[in-house]
Amino acid sequence: MTEAGKLKDARFDLTGSPPVAETRPCRRVTHGRAHDDPYAWLAADNWRDVLRDPKALPKDIAALVKAENAYCAQAVAPLKELRKTLVKEMRGRIKEDDADVPDTDGAFAYYGRFREGGEHPLYCRRPREGGPETVLLDGEALAKGHEFFDIGETAHAPDHAQLAWSVDDKGSELYAIRTRALADAIDRADVVTDTDGSVVWSADSRAYYYVRIDENHRTSQVFRHEVGADPASDRLIVEEPDGAWFVGLGESCCRRFAIVTIRGHDASECWLIDLRDASAPPRLVAAREPKLRYDVEPQGDLLYIHNNAGADDFRISVAPLAAPGRANWRDVVPHRAGTMIVTFTLFERYLVWVARENSLPSIVVRDLASGEDHVISFGEEAYALGIDPGLEFDTQTLRFSYASMTTPDETYDYDMTARTRVLRKRQDIPSGHDPKDYVTRRLHAQAADGESVPITLLHRADFTPGAEGAPLLLYGYGAYGHSLAADFDEDALSLVDRGFVYALAHVRGGTDKGWNWYETGKLETKTNTFSDFIACARHLVASGYTREGAIVAQGASAGGMLMGAIANMAPELFAGIIAGVPFVDVLNTMLRDDLPLTPPEWLEWGNPIADAHVYDRIASYSPYDNIAAQAYPPILSIAGVTDPRVTYWEPLKWVAKLRATMQGSGQAGGPVLLHTHMGAGHGGASGRFEALEDTALEYAFAIACAAQASRS
Repeated sequence: MTEAGKLKDARFDLTGSPPVAETRPCRRVTHGRAHDDPYAWLAADNWRDVLRDPKALPKDIAALVKAENAYCAQAVAPLKELRKTLVKEMRGRIKEDDADVPDTDGAFAYYGRFREGGEHPLYCRRPREGGPETVLLDGEALAKGHEFFDIGETAHAPDHAQLAWSVDDKGSELYAIRTRALADAIDRADVVTDTDGSVVWSADSRAYYYVRIDENHRTSQVFRHEVGADPASDRLIVEEPDGAWFVGLGESCCRRFAIVTIRGHDASECWLIDLRDASAPPRLVAAREPKLRYDVEPQGDLLYIHNNAGADDFRISVAPLAAPGRANWRDVVPHRAGTMIVTFTLFERYLVWVARENSLPSIVVRDLASGEDHVISFGEEAYALGIDPGLEFDTQTLRFSYASMTTPDETYDYDMTARTRVLRKRQDIPSGHDPKDYVTRRLHAQAADGESVPITLLHRADFTPGAEGAPLLLYGYGAYGHSLAADFDEDALSLVDRGFVYALAHVRGGTDKGWNWYETGKLETKTNTFSDFIACARHLVASGYTREGAIVAQGASAGGMLMGAIANMAPELFAGIIAGVPFVDVLNTMLRDDLPLTPPEWLEWGNPIADAHVYDRIASYSPYDNIAAQAYPPILSIAGVTDPRVTYWEPLKWVAKLRATMQGSGQAGGPVLLHTHMGAGHGGASGRFEALEDTALEYAFAIACAAQASRS
């Protein structure tokens, strides 16, 4: 049988019975509204303990989770060989002994690399001018014996004699920080636990700053730790008592300051910690104001401020470092509506920013002495860019990355004075890849209110849109201002090479078309995200790229909310739905102010505890609360027991209610499948090859859905 024939025959084994979750009466009354939730018991009271030890999950809940895993495994058992083939293909596109382009700093060049066959990276350095390699941290060796192992950050000290590194070994995003002397590579006894993993060294290399996570799993405090001291004696530097704000920590490009950024969902506030003077108190840049977002980079006696003060799509301002308050901000890059300044970085003699217009990015470089700007240009119809500030401030070299859906990642060093670029690395695809075999396009769908929604797609060059169309995977997110980059996804080629069209829906809720694109996809206008995605699906049908009932929709986290919503709203459009760690129990989660992300999220979705109107609005679209007695397409959900962002019980409750409601409708559809990682969290498996198993499951599921649709 040909490969195409095998794909048409891909199917599920539905001979077994799915688990049936017990229902237990639970009624909550809010603003006079009664809300019954018979699956509320699946949210473990000891969820904080479970984040630290997944074995703490109560036995009755653990039994159901394991039963769901067993049912999923049986249902996809006929896809075993296909999944093996997919893993082999995807692994064949990975250069197993890959290495980063080194970052120079002083006398050394630092980089990460992998061993052949290794799951986890090694962190290394060489003398700047060449010489023998020193392995500073062997992630592969350290990960042995751990089901999950994620190195958060590695930071060498300014004296180049020490390394601080952080690791999460549960998937719960609670990182422990260790330091080691590079002369003997032995970790010191003082370990700082319950951090977000970020580390910034003091200038004298005797201490570092870090962010502690509180009992409700929120970043709330910045401490200073003296190397070798008891962590219990660490000195509190900055504290944020309001649980609706996140505390973040980074190092300025000039390396003189640690920058503490305190963010809510609609505002931010920055503090500067002098890394040269341990006695200096942190300095506030500008007090938080509603709707004011800003971030900063110091340079000499000046402070550059990327901000949205009176500028929806942001501007860059400058102020004296000694008097950085709002009254002293003056524009150096003015606001231009429709062109969003996404991010910026600063060098001794250059200012660089990434601007995005109509979902296409560009890089702009300014010579600070002359004030002259120039743009680094690119030719493809859709592409992705990134800038790397590197480790050295006094340089004329900018490192940036470029990719498109047909072009593997390329890393360039750009001479900002000569305006020339040197290719330092092109992503190697060992099994072979010819960009000419593929086509990437940018389309636009008309939303229900007349807005134009961008779609980026990839297909084989020998595919021509027509009446029959093709199976299509449509990916979406649409939240928090996160935009979808039209970059290279080597794994997706396994679908495209099997005749799929692969598409990204740049729906509202992201900033793909500027800040207003985000504002009109949140709070009162959240449902635009869902209707935009459906409009994209219908446009792709009308344009001949696919047909109704042949689309597999995919999204994760907040994109999983999108998946749950479109499943309720337009199930007939989809051959299948893949929902990774899906935020589907929106109303119940937003009513629990003890959960890690709930208070911060009220500015994204609204606070149903305080406002009856918000309660009604969220209740009107919350996927879990709007499951209907109708036929649903096949659904695959992926979850993690130690996930602190989308708790394991959201997808567990969702699939239980979906099945019960569908079966009661007399036209069940499905299957509805759930696979939960018992020892991992929001990001799934931590090893680079282990992660391919999840992708292979998702893509085999998509192929089986398309095959099932073609047979019906």
